[in-house]
Formats: sequence, C-alpha cells, structure tokens
Amino acid sequence: MKFKNTLGVVISSVLASASFGALAQGQGAIEVEGFAKKEIFDSARDFKNNGNLFGGSIGYYLTDDVELRLAYDEVHNARGQDGRNIKGSNTALDALYHFNNAGDALRPYLSAGFSDQSIGQTGRGGRNGSTFANIGGGAKYYITENLYARAGVEAQYNIDQGDTEWAPSIGLGMNFGGSTQPVQVAQAAPEPMPEPVAVAEEPAQVVRVELDVKFDFDKAQVKEESYGDIKNLADFMKQYPQTTTVVEGHTDSVGTDTYNQQLSEKRASAVREVLVNQYGVEGQRVNAAGYGETQPVADNATESGRAINRRVEAQVEAQVQ
Repeated sequence: MKFKNTLGVVISSVLASASFGALAQGQGAIEVEGFAKKEIFDSARDFKNNGNLFGGSIGYYLTDDVELRLAYDEVHNARGQDGRNIKGSNTALDALYHFNNAGDALRPYLSAGFSDQSIGQTGRGGRNGSTFANIGGGAKYYITENLYARAGVEAQYNIDQGDTEWAPSIGLGMNFGGSTQPVQVAQAAPEPMPEPVAVAEEPAQVVRVELDVKFDFDKAQVKEESYGDIKNLADFMKQYPQTTTVVEGHTDSVGTDTYNQQLSEKRASAVREVLVNQYGVEGQRVNAAGYGETQPVADNATESGRAINRRVEAQVEAQVQ
C-alpha cells in the first residue's frame, strides 16, 4: 500500500520534531490517533450488511482551536447480496474546530472535509471509487494532558452517487504538545526604559518599574502589543540582578469563582513564560499567582470596567546608591 507507507513516513517525521514539554492541545500540537468506525451504507449500495472500519490519523493544530487532520482506514466485514466480502480503503482530510480552551479536559468539536473511497468485492475485478464531502461532530476527553479518548459521528455525502451514509466512530490518541512561545515579531527599535522613580529623603534611592498587561475576554494568550512592556520589566530585572517579582493574574466577574481563579492563574503563568523563556529572566526570580475576580480595580458592571480588570500586574523595586 503506497499510501500507508507514505503516511508512516509523515507520522514518523512529524513526531521526531514535536516538543513534549509544552502546553497540550495548543497551537503547533500534534495528535496521533487509532480509531474504529461503523459505516452505515446507503441502500443504493445494495450491501447485505454494514462495514467495520479500522484506521489511524495524524492532526496538526494550526491554532489553539483549529486542527487539520489526515486519516486512513480499511473496510472489513461488509458483504454484498451474493455473500462475497467487500474490501476497500478510505483516505480523508478534515478540519476540526474545538470548543473550550486548550488544556481543558473536555473539548467538543465540529469537523468538515473530504474523503476518497476505493471499494470492491473480493475475487472480482474492478473497484468502485467515490468522493465524499464529510461533516461531523463529537468530543475529546483528555484522560491526561497527553492521552485522550474520542467519540463522534460523521455524515458522508457521496458526491458521485448523490446519497448519504453515516459513520459513528471511537478513537484513542496521543497529544504531543504545542508551543507556548510567542511568535517572534520584528520590532523597529526597543522601547526606552521607564524613567526610574526616586524616593525623596532616603539615603539610597529606590527605583521601580511596574507592569500592567491586559487580556481579551476569556483568554489567557499574551497579546503581541504587550511584549514591549514585558521586555521593559525583563531589562530592568537584568540591570538589577538582586531583584525578584510576583506576576499577579486577575479576571473580571463574568463566570464562576472557580473558573476565574483558574483563568487568572493561566494568565499569570503566560506572562511569566514570556519573561523567562522569551526574555531570559531566571525562573527562580519570577513567581506567578492568580487572584481570580477578588481584586477588581474598576467597575465590573460596565464593559470598559471589565476590560480593565482582565489584567496581569507586576512591579519590581531596587535600591540605588
């Protein structure tokens, strides 16, 4: 099988380059799955019974929510009216859109794409080839950060014959992480260091730099426009290597207390990752903490107030002789 050999090479190559120490299900993640389907043939096929399909797939997350998936399976146990076995294979290319957030245990999804089927009876020459347009849905449950189980169903419209078939399926797969590193963005020039604030009437001057990073609603991804402010904080800490800081995450009041607490911790961790991995501040000098919705600085009754409360704050002080 030429296609199976090619698919094996693709899977091996992608797995060799995947990162295992990053955020599961995020942008750049790789998922490999083995699955089983029950194809319910349309009556126009005139088959005596439906088929069992077994195969595998490999997917790549273009974003935290959108996955492109390539799959291959083979048909077993289907029979024609004369009792002969029906054998064949399917190749499919689908796009999946996942709901909830990357890292959540349960991620429902919708899918759409195309597949090609080559099928025929054992012992007879000639095969039937059909092209299908597929839509479907289901859910993935992540047993661990990297191991998941999936259940779903597809409607398969036969473009060549004009009929529709159904294929419920289950699968078990592995996720090989994604990149939490922000995309490198070319900058015209580094922003200037903030002007140190001197404390009057002290033997030694105290200089301070503060950070205030805003987030979109229900998101924990750092915006590209915030990288400059985070770099300023990192440069200050490198200038004064004795300093440490706590990155504090906050949310607005929309959602449950438990969900907002988790979201605030994710936001704080995301900013810490940029400080440590992007701009080289030692990890032991930066801690992260989440406070949920408990410390608003603006009115949560208004959209503008909620936007201000969706933030991560940090400050660093150093004494200068």
